[in-house]
Amino acid sequence: MEEDVFKALADPTRRRILDGLVERDGQTLFEICSRLLTRHGLGLSRQAISQHLAVLETAGLVHTRRQGRYKFHDLDTAPLERVMTRWLRPAEADTLETEAPGPDAPDATESTP
Repeated sequence: MEEDVFKALADPTRRRILDGLVERDGQTLFEICSRLLTRHGLGLSRQAISQHLAVLETAGLVHTRRQGRYKFHDLDTAPLERVMTRWLRPAEADTLETEAPGPDAPDATESTP
């Protein structure tokens, strides 16, 4: 999961999308495209922005919710906090890792030989 966060943050357009969501959470694709054009001069297609949003969703940095015909994008800073805690507060990172096993961790019901 950390790799996904770093991949998402590596692109300046995705960082600008996140900056926009920090300013105002819950934007539609149209709003995100408009803000990128007016504030940063990025005239990317809706499809290109959708692909960037998909990368951010995969990393867990953006969540979507539907209301009627609209799809809203919300920022989630939890993945950033987990990554940064690794270096800023290593003792807490160790605690977080032991409390919440990752997706590849064996199930508690499985027995080991």
